[in-house]
Amino acid sequence: MTIPNGHLVLIGTTASGKSSLSLEVAKKRPILEILSMDSMAIYQGMNIGTATPTDEEQREIRHHLINIVKPTEEFSVSQFQEAANNSLMEIESRKQKALLVGGTGLHVRAVVDNLSIPGQFPEVKREIESQLDTTKLYKQLENLDPVAAKKMESTNRRRVVRALEVTLGSGKPFSQFGPGMDSYPPTPFTQIGLQLSREIIDKRISERYEQQITNGFLEEVETVMAKGLSRTAAPALGYKEFHSHLRGKCSLEEAIEKAVIATRRFARRQERWFRRDPRINWLEITEDPSEVLEEVLKIFDKANKS
Repeated sequence: MTIPNGHLVLIGTTASGKSSLSLEVAKKRPILEILSMDSMAIYQGMNIGTATPTDEEQREIRHHLINIVKPTEEFSVSQFQEAANNSLMEIESRKQKALLVGGTGLHVRAVVDNLSIPGQFPEVKREIESQLDTTKLYKQLENLDPVAAKKMESTNRRRVVRALEVTLGSGKPFSQFGPGMDSYPPTPFTQIGLQLSREIIDKRISERYEQQITNGFLEEVETVMAKGLSRTAAPALGYKEFHSHLRGKCSLEEAIEKAVIATRRFARRQERWFRRDPRINWLEITEDPSEVLEEVLKIFDKANKS
């Protein structure tokens, strides 16, 4: 039996309210520091679009892995894993515990399961990217690693290129790295998932974009996109759609609609990803995530009984 390490992982789709709940939990348990598992919150100057905790919130509760690199810089999963592990050691050195708050499934699992992350093969990648037809690349992946191909959409060029890069560069199928994404071994981390209806999530996504526009998201997009986004920062939700509006390619209403649709699709993918993990303890929420605050505290306390 795996002994809990006392660290708590709070999982949920985008707009599920996990960030606000994590702050409430940390306020009730001062031993906790928040470790962001959001692959986009690491980028500086993208605070509105990534719903980064405010400066006041960060002063009140110590946060980690927020605003650590420029949006023009690439930051791989392996770099994220190393940074997260360093933060965990730092937190533990102060006799504190971590509240890992995440929506980026692969990054969460990289830390929770200490995944073996494949290396980088720049020359191989350049050759692969010279093929502009993503469909052809996907068919190549199907031939070389059908297991990996089945786990990604044929139109997701970034993932297809990465899987081919690793498979061709290492000589080993991408799907064979680590314990395998279909394997869920015992972990010392205690994981909690926030379960809201799709209707509530969809509503929250729409409302959040409206609020972000009010808070100055368009100005943030203009500033960030003027310098360009790295390959790893480019998937950030909303930036592409609102940049199109700023360049006169669509109205603001059309940009909001496109961003909302893309974000809802992303939330569905997150949901499917997390639902596959049988180790997550799901807590059902009717409307407000604070409904489960006491239950989360009980689970954390139980994991930290000496």
